[in-house]
Amino acid sequence: MAQRTKIAPDAVHHPVFARFYARYSEAVDLRAGIAEHRHELLDGLSGRVIEIGAGNGLNFAHYPAAVSEVVAIEPERTLRQSAVRSALQAEVPVDVVPGAAEALPVKSEAFDAAVASLVLCSVRDLSRALGEIRRVLRPGGELRFFEHGRADGRVLAAVQRGLDRTVWPLLFGGCHTARDPLGAIEAAGFEIVGHRRLRVPAKGVGSPSSPCVLGVARRPALGPDE
Repeated sequence: MAQRTKIAPDAVHHPVFARFYARYSEAVDLRAGIAEHRHELLDGLSGRVIEIGAGNGLNFAHYPAAVSEVVAIEPERTLRQSAVRSALQAEVPVDVVPGAAEALPVKSEAFDAAVASLVLCSVRDLSRALGEIRRVLRPGGELRFFEHGRADGRVLAAVQRGLDRTVWPLLFGGCHTARDPLGAIEAAGFEIVGHRRLRVPAKGVGSPSSPCVLGVARRPALGPDE
Protein backbone atom coordinates (compact mmCIF):
# COMPACT_ATOMS: atom_id res chain seq x y z
CA MET A 1 0.00 0.00 0.00
CA ALA A 2 1.29 3.43 -0.89
CA GLN A 3 2.18 5.75 1.96
CA ARG A 4 -0.45 8.45 2.37
CA THR A 5 0.70 12.06 1.91
CA LYS A 6 -1.38 15.15 2.50
CA ILE A 7 -1.42 17.49 -0.48
CA ALA A 8 -3.44 20.69 -0.64
CA PRO A 9 -6.42 20.28 -3.02
CA ASP A 10 -5.40 23.40 -4.97
CA ALA A 11 -1.68 22.60 -5.01
CA VAL A 12 -1.95 22.40 -8.82
CA HIS A 13 -2.51 25.89 -10.15
CA HIS A 14 -2.24 26.64 -13.87
CA PRO A 15 -4.91 29.31 -14.45
CA VAL A 16 -3.72 30.46 -17.89
CA PHE A 17 -3.39 26.95 -19.28
CA ALA A 18 -6.65 25.90 -17.62
CA ARG A 19 -8.61 28.72 -19.25
CA PHE A 20 -7.05 27.94 -22.63
CA TYR A 21 -7.76 24.22 -22.27
CA ALA A 22 -11.36 24.72 -21.14
CA ARG A 23 -12.05 26.99 -24.11
CA TYR A 24 -10.53 24.92 -26.92
CA SER A 25 -10.44 21.31 -25.71
CA GLU A 26 -13.85 20.26 -27.07
CA ALA A 27 -12.99 21.43 -30.59
CA VAL A 28 -9.59 19.74 -30.41
CA ASP A 29 -11.22 16.51 -29.18
CA LEU A 30 -13.41 16.35 -32.27
CA ARG A 31 -10.79 17.50 -34.77
CA ALA A 32 -8.08 15.11 -33.53
CA GLY A 33 -10.41 12.14 -32.97
CA ILE A 34 -9.84 12.14 -29.21
CA ALA A 35 -13.57 11.88 -28.50
CA GLU A 36 -13.65 8.49 -30.21
CA HIS A 37 -10.72 7.31 -28.10
CA ARG A 38 -12.51 8.46 -24.93
CA HIS A 39 -15.53 6.37 -25.90
CA GLU A 40 -13.32 3.32 -26.51
CA LEU A 41 -11.52 3.92 -23.22
CA LEU A 42 -14.70 3.83 -21.15
CA ASP A 43 -16.72 1.25 -23.08
CA GLY A 44 -17.91 -1.64 -20.90
CA LEU A 45 -17.22 -0.03 -17.52
CA SER A 46 -19.61 -0.70 -14.64
CA GLY A 47 -19.93 -0.08 -10.91
CA ARG A 48 -18.02 2.63 -9.03
CA VAL A 49 -15.33 4.44 -10.99
CA ILE A 50 -12.70 6.96 -9.93
CA GLU A 51 -11.32 9.29 -12.60
CA ILE A 52 -7.92 10.82 -11.95
CA GLY A 53 -7.39 14.36 -13.23
CA ALA A 54 -10.80 14.82 -14.80
CA GLY A 55 -9.93 18.21 -16.30
CA ASN A 56 -13.05 19.94 -17.53
CA GLY A 57 -15.02 16.71 -17.69
CA LEU A 58 -14.76 15.68 -21.33
CA ASN A 59 -14.98 11.99 -20.39
CA PHE A 60 -18.26 12.36 -18.54
CA ALA A 61 -20.49 12.12 -21.62
CA HIS A 62 -18.90 8.79 -22.59
CA TYR A 63 -19.52 6.78 -19.42
CA PRO A 64 -21.90 3.86 -20.04
CA ALA A 65 -25.14 3.52 -18.12
CA ALA A 66 -23.84 0.53 -16.14
CA VAL A 67 -21.56 2.89 -14.17
CA SER A 68 -23.28 3.59 -10.86
CA GLU A 69 -21.05 6.48 -9.76
CA VAL A 70 -18.02 8.43 -10.93
CA VAL A 71 -15.80 10.19 -8.41
CA ALA A 72 -13.83 12.67 -10.51
CA ILE A 73 -10.66 14.04 -8.93
CA GLU A 74 -9.41 17.39 -10.25
CA PRO A 75 -6.86 19.55 -8.39
CA GLU A 76 -6.90 22.62 -10.66
CA ARG A 77 -9.64 25.02 -9.53
CA THR A 78 -10.55 26.49 -12.92
CA LEU A 79 -10.82 23.10 -14.57
CA ARG A 80 -12.71 21.72 -11.59
CA GLN A 81 -15.36 24.42 -11.95
CA SER A 82 -15.78 23.46 -15.60
CA ALA A 83 -15.99 19.79 -14.63
CA VAL A 84 -18.83 20.51 -12.21
CA ARG A 85 -20.81 22.04 -15.07
CA SER A 86 -20.08 19.02 -17.25
CA ALA A 87 -21.17 16.68 -14.45
CA LEU A 88 -24.61 18.27 -14.38
CA GLN A 89 -25.14 17.16 -17.99
CA ALA A 90 -23.79 13.62 -17.60
CA GLU A 91 -26.03 10.57 -17.93
CA VAL A 92 -24.45 8.93 -14.88
CA PRO A 93 -23.90 10.35 -11.37
CA VAL A 94 -20.61 12.27 -11.23
CA ASP A 95 -19.16 13.78 -8.07
CA VAL A 96 -16.32 16.24 -8.79
CA VAL A 97 -13.85 16.35 -5.90
CA PRO A 98 -10.70 18.40 -5.24
CA GLY A 99 -7.58 16.36 -4.65
CA ALA A 100 -4.23 15.31 -6.04
CA ALA A 101 -3.36 12.01 -7.71
CA GLU A 102 -0.52 11.44 -5.23
CA ALA A 103 -2.92 11.51 -2.25
CA LEU A 104 -6.40 10.48 -3.36
CA PRO A 105 -9.03 11.55 -0.79
CA VAL A 106 -10.93 8.25 -0.87
CA LYS A 107 -10.89 4.92 0.97
CA SER A 108 -8.79 1.95 -0.04
CA GLU A 109 -10.29 -0.73 -2.32
CA ALA A 110 -13.43 1.36 -2.83
CA PHE A 111 -13.68 1.31 -6.63
CA ASP A 112 -14.30 -1.22 -9.37
CA ALA A 113 -12.33 0.75 -11.94
CA ALA A 114 -10.07 3.76 -12.32
CA VAL A 115 -9.62 6.00 -15.35
CA ALA A 116 -6.45 7.89 -16.27
CA SER A 117 -6.94 9.95 -19.41
CA LEU A 118 -4.17 12.28 -20.60
CA VAL A 119 -3.16 12.96 -16.99
CA LEU A 120 -0.16 10.77 -16.10
CA CYS A 121 1.99 13.14 -18.15
CA SER A 122 1.40 15.94 -15.67
CA VAL A 123 1.30 14.38 -12.20
CA ARG A 124 4.24 15.44 -10.07
CA ASP A 125 5.13 11.98 -8.78
CA LEU A 126 4.10 9.31 -11.28
CA SER A 127 4.98 6.26 -9.21
CA ARG A 128 3.19 7.61 -6.14
CA ALA A 129 0.11 8.49 -8.18
CA LEU A 130 -0.08 4.98 -9.64
CA GLY A 131 0.44 3.53 -6.18
CA GLU A 132 -2.55 5.53 -4.99
CA ILE A 133 -4.66 4.30 -7.91
CA ARG A 134 -3.71 0.73 -7.02
CA ARG A 135 -4.64 1.39 -3.39
CA VAL A 136 -8.16 2.61 -4.12
CA LEU A 137 -9.01 -0.18 -6.58
CA ARG A 138 -10.53 -3.39 -5.32
CA PRO A 139 -8.47 -6.52 -6.04
CA GLY A 140 -9.09 -7.41 -9.66
CA GLY A 141 -10.25 -3.86 -10.45
CA GLU A 142 -9.39 -2.28 -13.78
CA LEU A 143 -7.28 0.72 -14.68
CA ARG A 144 -8.35 2.15 -18.03
CA PHE A 145 -5.65 4.39 -19.49
CA PHE A 146 -5.31 6.67 -22.51
CA GLU A 147 -2.01 8.53 -22.32
CA HIS A 148 0.59 10.11 -24.52
CA GLY A 149 4.23 9.28 -23.93
CA ARG A 150 7.72 8.60 -25.17
CA ALA A 151 8.15 8.16 -28.91
CA ASP A 152 9.71 5.04 -30.41
CA GLY A 153 11.86 7.00 -32.84
CA ARG A 154 15.21 8.28 -31.54
CA VAL A 155 14.89 11.75 -33.05
CA LEU A 156 11.43 12.54 -31.69
CA ALA A 157 12.31 10.98 -28.32
CA ALA A 158 15.33 13.29 -28.09
CA VAL A 159 13.13 16.27 -28.95
CA GLN A 160 10.68 15.23 -26.25
CA ARG A 161 13.41 15.01 -23.61
CA GLY A 162 14.69 18.46 -24.54
CA LEU A 163 11.23 19.99 -24.38
CA ASP A 164 10.52 18.35 -21.02
CA ARG A 165 13.64 19.95 -19.56
CA THR A 166 12.73 23.41 -20.84
CA VAL A 167 9.51 24.99 -22.09
CA TRP A 168 6.89 22.25 -22.48
CA PRO A 169 5.85 21.83 -18.81
CA LEU A 170 5.70 25.60 -18.39
CA LEU A 171 3.45 26.08 -21.42
CA PHE A 172 1.18 23.08 -20.95
CA GLY A 173 0.27 22.86 -17.29
CA GLY A 174 3.09 20.64 -16.07
CA CYS A 175 2.82 18.17 -18.97
CA HIS A 176 5.81 15.97 -19.88
CA THR A 177 6.06 14.32 -23.29
CA ALA A 178 8.79 11.71 -22.70
CA ARG A 179 7.29 9.65 -19.88
CA ASP A 180 6.65 5.93 -20.35
CA PRO A 181 3.11 5.36 -19.03
CA LEU A 182 2.98 1.68 -19.94
CA GLY A 183 6.24 0.91 -18.16
CA ALA A 184 5.22 2.96 -15.14
CA ILE A 185 1.88 1.15 -14.88
CA GLU A 186 3.62 -2.23 -14.92
CA ALA A 187 6.21 -1.05 -12.39
CA ALA A 188 3.38 -0.03 -10.04
CA GLY A 189 2.22 -3.64 -9.83
CA PHE A 190 -0.55 -3.69 -12.42
CA GLU A 191 -1.06 -6.47 -14.94
CA ILE A 192 -1.46 -5.12 -18.50
CA VAL A 193 -4.55 -6.83 -19.94
CA GLY A 194 -4.28 -5.28 -23.38
CA HIS A 195 -3.19 -2.10 -25.12
CA ARG A 196 -2.63 -0.53 -28.50
CA ARG A 197 -0.38 2.29 -29.59
CA LEU A 198 -1.81 5.10 -31.67
CA ARG A 199 -0.99 8.50 -33.03
CA VAL A 200 -3.11 11.56 -32.22
CA PRO A 201 -4.10 12.91 -34.65
CA ALA A 202 -4.00 9.81 -36.82
CA LYS A 203 -3.21 11.90 -39.93
CA GLY A 204 -1.76 15.29 -40.65
CA VAL A 205 0.70 17.32 -38.64
CA GLY A 206 1.71 15.71 -35.36
CA SER A 207 3.31 17.07 -32.22
CA PRO A 208 5.66 15.84 -29.46
CA SER A 209 2.55 14.56 -27.65
CA SER A 210 1.20 12.58 -30.63
CA PRO A 211 2.50 9.10 -29.63
CA CYS A 212 -0.20 7.58 -27.40
CA VAL A 213 -1.19 4.31 -25.80
CA LEU A 214 -4.73 3.16 -24.92
CA GLY A 215 -5.40 0.08 -22.87
CA VAL A 216 -6.54 -1.79 -19.78
CA ALA A 217 -4.55 -2.91 -16.75
CA ARG A 218 -5.72 -4.78 -13.70
CA ARG A 219 -4.83 -4.74 -10.04
CA PRO A 220 -3.99 -8.39 -9.31
CA ALA A 221 -6.52 -10.30 -7.26
CA LEU A 222 -5.41 -11.14 -3.74
CA GLY A 223 -3.64 -14.46 -3.33
CA PRO A 224 -4.61 -17.03 -0.69
CA ASP A 225 -2.03 -15.69 1.77
CA GLU A 226 -2.92 -11.98 1.40
